[in-house]
Amino acid sequence: MSITMYTTPSCSFCHKAKRYFKENRVPFTEYDVSRDPRRADEMVRKSGQMGVPVIDIHGKILVGFNQPEVERALKR
Repeated sequence: MSITMYTTPSCSFCHKAKRYFKENRVPFTEYDVSRDPRRADEMVRKSGQMGVPVIDIHGKILVGFNQPEVERALKR
């Protein structure tokens, strides 16, 4: 399973998304875009957005944390 999440430390929805993945034992890779300009550029290329979190689940790009959308993407 390939999940990448682009976050910032001050983002409350980023914290909710991380908590959801950890509680459900879903492995993910996190990139803090406030500290890594290369990953910030990658996030914008993937999503067309500057807002976080951006979650890439098997190539499906989700902007923000919407639990039903995340669960649908995980089932694919």
